[in-house]
Amino acid sequence: MNILILGSGGREYSIGLAISKEQENHNLYFMPGNGATENLGKNINIKDYNELAQWAKSNSIDLTIVGPEAPLVDGVVDIFKANDLTVFGPSRAAAQLEGSKVYMKNILKKYNIPTAAFIETSSKEEAYNFIDTMKEPIVVKADGLCAGKGVIIAQTKDEAKKAVLDMLSGESFGKAGTSVVIEEYLDGYELSIFAICDGKNYKILPAAQDHKRVGDGDTGPNTGGMGAYAPTPLVNDEIYKKVEEKVIKPTLEGMQKENAPFEGVLFIGVMVVDNEPIILEYNVRFGDPECEILMPLLETPVSELFYKGATKQLDKLDIKIKDEYAVAVVMASENYPYGSSKPAEIIVDDIIDEEILNNTHISYAGVSKENDKLFATGGRVLLCIGFGDSIKQARDRAYKLCGQVHFAGKKCRTDIAYQALK
Repeated sequence: MNILILGSGGREYSIGLAISKEQENHNLYFMPGNGATENLGKNINIKDYNELAQWAKSNSIDLTIVGPEAPLVDGVVDIFKANDLTVFGPSRAAAQLEGSKVYMKNILKKYNIPTAAFIETSSKEEAYNFIDTMKEPIVVKADGLCAGKGVIIAQTKDEAKKAVLDMLSGESFGKAGTSVVIEEYLDGYELSIFAICDGKNYKILPAAQDHKRVGDGDTGPNTGGMGAYAPTPLVNDEIYKKVEEKVIKPTLEGMQKENAPFEGVLFIGVMVVDNEPIILEYNVRFGDPECEILMPLLETPVSELFYKGATKQLDKLDIKIKDEYAVAVVMASENYPYGSSKPAEIIVDDIIDEEILNNTHISYAGVSKENDKLFATGGRVLLCIGFGDSIKQARDRAYKLCGQVHFAGKKCRTDIAYQALK
């Protein structure tokens, strides 16, 4: 197949890497890709979606996989479908589950899907009145896309009110914050569960946990994610069953009733409170870094999973998962997440240790290529991923690989997967 992958991060690299390892030979294209995706296929640079759809038709693209949320919210899937192209991802209407937190919370409420008590408003007075009735801490969210940074956990009512004021005034997140969601803080443990959907049918992937904060022990500011592991031992069959019955099925049925059937990846942010799954949020694409550990855990060919998802044939697919664990450690640039860093050449030692050679790999994210050399140019530069029969073995291998990778200012957390290894 000729396959086009939209995006430029570690998520898109890992999808491409998984497809490149399949027995069938596929031709891969990335738009725009990064400095390392050129090793897997060909990078193209066509930013206009209508032009891109014409390019896909001219180049006989059999399947397009959309990685990030922004093109989905902008309606790239609708444009590709209007051109009779096979594309994996939700329509613009269905992508509102991530594009608008207000829309998402109202869908949860309408179809009786368990979520935290909340109010959505663009009125400062209404927001302040609701905050006055709440227990601390209090969660304040900007309505629109904020690249994963539009959530404030306020420790006091005054802090919550300030967050509301900053969002509604446009100071914090511009237009994305002109409406806010204020909700109760849930005390439990958090999971990332991903369902591949075709509008009606779905396949659930192993639950993962990621590490949002920049520093060891979950300290410092939130990031896009500093590492992840899967499957997590914190999920049992009972939790999976509850997520299916109380969350996934009513969501897919509800979206059909809304005339916006959900196709693509439904990323379910779950808080488990007293063994009950409560929904924090939906995203409409793979999480990053969770994608980097889930792709290699799939025994089912990734291209087949996405193709059957895009052509409403998931009911004909028997999904198989490898019986092992994966741990990803993000290596970030020096000033991440506070500011940009100078480009730095990446040097990977020649690996002779058979254990590392056979049970790890690198997924590249914020990198560029110059004279056949890779340079760290993004905040999250790359991920070292280890596999094993236990989480500890997978983690130890991931960190051994980290020791083989060098660039000026590199940094990573040293405690990824600590929740599972307590």
